[in-house]
Amino acid sequence: MKYWLVKSEPFKYSWQNFLDDKSTYWDGVRNYQARNNLKEMRCKDLVLYYHSNEGKEIVGVSEVIKEYYQDPTTDDERWVVVDLKPLKTLENPVTLKTIKEEPRLKDIALIRQSRLSVMPIRKKEYDIILSLSKSNK
Repeated sequence: MKYWLVKSEPFKYSWQNFLDDKSTYWDGVRNYQARNNLKEMRCKDLVLYYHSNEGKEIVGVSEVIKEYYQDPTTDDERWVVVDLKPLKTLENPVTLKTIKEEPRLKDIALIRQSRLSVMPIRKKEYDIILSLSKSNK
């Protein structure tokens, strides 16, 4: 199993929209590295959901339910999507500020590659974030 983080601007597609929809295909990726990350995702991989620009916080956990296929929003065959479903809302969102202040997360891709919209994270980083969501009150 691998672990990932995806970003969405809440005014475009919020965690609440995702919960309401119960699943979605993750589209609109137009960066080759992010696209390659989508192609690496496998069913049952866990995905942290990050609200970018507004909020700047991890708000939930989702799961890959369908591996990559052609992005239905474009005829350009270079772009792909995966299907995700929400699993749980974090007890407390984990802010970017909290992540930057946590020494154990100093190498997380969210900080190192801040503009990337789909990124891998390590299991230990995933576990730390879940732990922070329980204590971050």
